[in-house]
Amino acid sequence: MDSATNSRLRSGAALKLSTVGTLAVRLKQIVSKQEVPVLAVRLPDLERTAWKRGRTAARRLECRASAAFTATAARVLRDADLLAHDEQTEVFLAALLDRSRERSCVPSPTDCRNALRRLSVALNDATGLRVESGWTVVVSILGDSTLSGTIDRALERGARERERYDFFSTVGHELRTPLTSIRGYLETLLYDELSRDVARHFLKVAHAESLRLGRLLDGMFEISLFDLSAMGKGEEANDVAAVIERAVDVLLPLSKARGVSVTVQVHEARVFVGADHLMQMIVNLIENAIKHGRKSGQIVVSDALEDGRFVQVHIDDDGPGVLLGEREAIFALSARGSTDADGSGIGLAFVRLMAERIGGDVAVGDSPLGGARFTLRLPLAPS
Repeated sequence: MDSATNSRLRSGAALKLSTVGTLAVRLKQIVSKQEVPVLAVRLPDLERTAWKRGRTAARRLECRASAAFTATAARVLRDADLLAHDEQTEVFLAALLDRSRERSCVPSPTDCRNALRRLSVALNDATGLRVESGWTVVVSILGDSTLSGTIDRALERGARERERYDFFSTVGHELRTPLTSIRGYLETLLYDELSRDVARHFLKVAHAESLRLGRLLDGMFEISLFDLSAMGKGEEANDVAAVIERAVDVLLPLSKARGVSVTVQVHEARVFVGADHLMQMIVNLIENAIKHGRKSGQIVVSDALEDGRFVQVHIDDDGPGVLLGEREAIFALSARGSTDADGSGIGLAFVRLMAERIGGDVAVGDSPLGGARFTLRLPLAPS
């Protein structure tokens, strides 16, 4: 293939949206000879937008989505590929028909995922709406002019891949905290002159975190952290105050690096929650306050009893706080607030999932310190 032909194939200038029926007919002609990857990108909230804002507004968004999909496909796909739009389901399809990608090989799953990611981002940027996406390989077409089966398979695969990604992101997030703590304490022991008692305390914290890390690894392939089917109320009651003190110790390297002071003002309260799960919830909330609060600021951890049945653990900071419109969204998986701190968007979602699993909850509001107050509400163990 000469360079001019290769350039034309990569330009995507001939790509235009067709109907799903046209795509189905074309696939019937091809799939008997070769497998065809099909990408599906859907705007599930467009109908709701039409109901709330009117058909005209929804139509404008649909036109923007069509233009963005076509323009992005022109950059990432090939001339021989075929695009389609189903106005009934608001699904945009791309059939990867061009055989010139890798010496006449079917595009790899990585190719499909990369193209999907760019198409999804383009539609989200153009409309501001949520985007669902996925891909599948078509091996036969049996009189389905709507390609509904193909679309369903593609979106189901996409949902499964996102679930696996989210699961491993969560596992990575949960393993990162004990690893960071262990590394911070060991680096202090290596490079700072410490008294024997302080050094011994640091070693004890690092050792405890290494044991917790081992338990997390042991359970990594036994339970799904997002199903939490193996998680319930612990067989033994655990003291929330003791766990908070341990969590502050664990996060001491991070709080020192940010210049943040952490004050603990809690009383003894026992809850039927597994020690490791309770530790993970408390660590995630205090770590979030350290990262997203004010640098060189302060954090206060306090508690209060509610009706003799629950204990409320408050984590207050003096940072920028959480905008009213984001106070539910930040608990969604992979969501982040508008602060500029680094974060994976996993920790708060994980806290809510664990808290709800044992009959509690977590919420965010305004702090007396001027920043954010996160409140973890947990059921008390019977006296």
